[in-house]
Amino acid sequence: MTRLDFDGPVILGAGLAGLSAALAAGKALVLSPTPLATGCSSAWAQGGMAAALSSEDTPALHAADTIAAGAGLCDPKAVDLLTREGPQAVRDLAAIGAPFDRKADNGFVLSLEAAHSRARVARVGGDGAGAAIMAAVIAAVRATPTIEVRENARARRLLQDAAGRVVGVLAEIDGVLVEIRAKAVILATGGVGGLYAVTTTPAEVRGEGLGLAALAGATVADPEFVQFHPTAIDIGRDPAPLATEALRGEGAILRNTDGRAFMVDYHPAKELAPRDVVARAIHAERAAGRGAFLDAVAAVGPHFPKEFPAVFEACRAGGIDPRREMIPVTPAVHYHMGGVATDLDGRASLPGLYAAGECASTGVQGANRLASNSLLEAAVFGARAGRAAAAEGAFGGEPVDLTPYPDLPDAALQVLRKAMSRDVGVIRDAAGLTRLLEQLGALEPAYGPCPTLIAARLIAEAALGRHESRGGHYRADFPATAEPARTFITLEAAGGLRRQAA
Repeated sequence: MTRLDFDGPVILGAGLAGLSAALAAGKALVLSPTPLATGCSSAWAQGGMAAALSSEDTPALHAADTIAAGAGLCDPKAVDLLTREGPQAVRDLAAIGAPFDRKADNGFVLSLEAAHSRARVARVGGDGAGAAIMAAVIAAVRATPTIEVRENARARRLLQDAAGRVVGVLAEIDGVLVEIRAKAVILATGGVGGLYAVTTTPAEVRGEGLGLAALAGATVADPEFVQFHPTAIDIGRDPAPLATEALRGEGAILRNTDGRAFMVDYHPAKELAPRDVVARAIHAERAAGRGAFLDAVAAVGPHFPKEFPAVFEACRAGGIDPRREMIPVTPAVHYHMGGVATDLDGRASLPGLYAAGECASTGVQGANRLASNSLLEAAVFGARAGRAAAAEGAFGGEPVDLTPYPDLPDAALQVLRKAMSRDVGVIRDAAGLTRLLEQLGALEPAYGPCPTLIAARLIAEAALGRHESRGGHYRADFPATAEPARTFITLEAAGGLRRQAA
């Protein structure tokens, strides 16, 4: 094992949150398990970034829509911060080269998406926002000599001193264990999609940052709230390609095998209902044997290759021509609203530890993320975490344990993914959640304190403990909504589960 001392924050993850943190910090060491622009959900995002960028919109209206979608669990202070700082965050990205679609007067082309009261989603090439934004941010990082990037680097443990302060990370870089000491660690490891059998996220994103933080003793918030994108393209690919929300914003219709537009049966907003409602509707139609398809023939038709090139190519690869045919769709894990509990500057409950992006829980997303708020949160709160972590003082004490945590072998991971989709998916109940926890209990003795298993357990335990349905969490045995309360959970004794009024 070698040792590296770094006079700045070390950042785990190289999506938009991690790289925004690095740029804001000025000096940082970024560890990425894959080459930059691969293996992160940010680069796959299609819809764009939501912000009050038009004269017909305001941060207050954006905040109201965010809070409504969050189903009673958003932190109003976090939402206010996001929506106030959001427009400048988009402009800053444009300034470093993100090629947002523009009008003749150079204003942003803005799209309407589900549960937004205004058209406010800034896009790139119709459905290419994530990849284009990441390309601009990566170029800015590469041009900053004080930011060091190590690829093929995976965290194996958060290092703590005798007082519990996070003082660095044990990482495996190109197959070699490295003890990295730093003034702070920022988790920007993404979500939990790879824990499920059907996901729209990269397979590498499977809750490892969440598990590492929990194993170190950090508080995790709201892990039961998993968002299922309603319209993953059902062509048997893993991960499943995404049919962006913007298609429904453009007028695409959800139909069953008989051609009937079924969303009228589930919500007055029909195709533009909140994502959890649309996901459950599609789940119900499929479970009843009626199937579910997205019909964009009239809404987009011949304009598909230009307006939605990523969706068009994914469909064509699956033998579907969306200009003339309906697209088969299924709900798929898309975003995790829960994560490591943080304050508005990304500070976790452990000194020296920060989190940003999807692996963090700032209180912005509540029980159900508003469409296209994810890239915005990554940029806004990633930058805030980077600035705060860079201001940390001296190194902490010597780490007390340098034992790496184990990986979950692929065969066991595939068993886990099927179990998670079955028992803590779109619809849950006590019997399924109990069965899942028993299955996790059987896996844990064989694989030790594996961060992936810990992340799965946190989701399942919190889902079993929430006796209501709200946002992305739907209990068939508790379909009603109770008083709003957030979940805070740790791995400490007595289950560590508590709830706090929202």
